Amino acid sequence: MSERLPYFELSKAAYRKLFEFSQAAQKESIDSGLRHLIDIRASQINGCAFCVDMHVKEATIEGERALRLHHIATWRESPLFSEREKMALEWTEAVTNISTPDAVPDALYEKARTVFSEKELSDLTLLIGIINTWNRLSVAFRAVPGSRDQLLGITNSGLV
Repeated sequence: MSERLPYFELSKAAYRKLFEFSQAAQKESIDSGLRHLIDIRASQINGCAFCVDMHVKEATIEGERALRLHHIATWRESPLFSEREKMALEWTEAVTNISTPDAVPDALYEKARTVFSEKELSDLTLLIGIINTWNRLSVAFRAVPGSRDQLLGITNSGLV
C-alpha cells in the first residue's frame, strides 16, 4: 500500500495549525501516559494503522509496558488499568463512536464527572477529537505506518 497524497505538504497552513492545536492540547491537564492510551484506543477503533504504530512507539519510548499496550484493545477485562484509565478509555470509545445522538449518554457523562474535573474532561474530549481528526487524515490518504518515524523522532522505540 502506498500513500495517496502528501496532505501535510499540500495543505501546509491547515496542517501546521492542526499540529499547533495538537501541541497546545498536549500541554493541558491530561498526562502523557493517559494521552497515549486514548490515542491508541481511538486509532484502533478507527482502523488507523499509522497512528496505532506511532502512538505505540511514543508510549514505548516514554516507558509504557508492552503488556499494557497489548491490553488496550481488551481494557474492560484487563486488570492492568486504573479506574481513571478505564474511564478515559470508555469516554474515548463513546466520543469516537458518535454515529447516534445518544452515543455519549448522560449516565456515562455523570460517571466521567466523578473521575475527571470539568477542566480534565474538557481537555480529554479535545484530545479525543484531535486524534480522531488525525486518524481520518491518515486513513483517507493511506499514511504508511513507520514512514515518518525519523521526522517524528521515534526511531529509538526499539520497535521495528
